[in-house]
Amino acid sequence: MNPHDHIDEAALEHLIPAFYARVRADPEIGPLFNEAVEDWPAHLEKLVAFWSSVMLTTGRYKGSPVAEHLKHKARITPAMFDRWLALWTATTDELMAPDAAAALQAKAARIAESLQLALFFRLDDPTGRRAA
Repeated sequence: MNPHDHIDEAALEHLIPAFYARVRADPEIGPLFNEAVEDWPAHLEKLVAFWSSVMLTTGRYKGSPVAEHLKHKARITPAMFDRWLALWTATTDELMAPDAAAALQAKAARIAESLQLALFFRLDDPTGRRAA
């Protein structure tokens, strides 16, 4: 049995650094992440805790993803979420068993949708488009 057939702490501790290595090297979203994150080892620990909380219900993550993303709102575009999700899909497909990859991808899509609503949806704009 592959140790990454199921989602557990060890799988997340392998997946998250591998994924963010791809993010950091990506020409589209890498610059934003590399400028926003000052301490990558600490950030990766926080991200493993986040995914542990959302996938394993461990409660290890203490923070606010929306607040963290709002700090960089001026530089984030909806297309960046699409790129992030594409990299996430490729990495989870490569490193995780199919069922685990599908669960991680579904959760990431819901999180991305929620973050985009928090960043870009405006009640005074019935189309939901981002103001220029």
